Amino acid sequence: MDKNHQSEAVQSEVVWHLLTVVGEDRPGIVAGVTASLYEGGCNLGETSMLRLGGLFTIMMMVSGAQSNEALEAVIQPAVKKFNLRVHVDKTEARLHDHKIPNVQITIYGADRAGIVAETVAALSDSGLDILDLNSDVAGSVEKPVYILMIDGDATQGLDHLKESLASLENKGIEISLTPLETMVG
Repeated sequence: MDKNHQSEAVQSEVVWHLLTVVGEDRPGIVAGVTASLYEGGCNLGETSMLRLGGLFTIMMMVSGAQSNEALEAVIQPAVKKFNLRVHVDKTEARLHDHKIPNVQITIYGADRAGIVAETVAALSDSGLDILDLNSDVAGSVEKPVYILMIDGDATQGLDHLKESLASLENKGIEISLTPLETMVG
């Protein structure tokens, strides 16, 4: 077996899990969770961590534990210390398998029921593959403004995307498209 096939065989034997952790936001959660994983002999792949409405959530690709139960046991010190809720799924990691965004879209509109569903449906219909989405509510309680920040792959081109979004602008939704040129390698 040559080195490339040997490396692929070793990689395919690695068991990966998607670990999701949620708890009330407070200092030390990331340090506690990652220390428990390190001490349990686990390795991290991709991670995403963010704060939403006073809660802190972590999603991590983790290897080193052979079962969901084993991974849950590894992070128990952090779970107990920070009163966290945990969900584990066995998965294929597919690390380094990333689409590169070619457009960044920022959308503003008066906050109302359906604004996200309507907007992402129009984006999907125009061939946009959403790769990352963040949203926030700004303005005031009396006049809330919903903000979507999206990185995506405009599979049918930016001109087609712009044409597809024109109907949203007629509904009082402000849209900003910024082409992205990412250097890879």
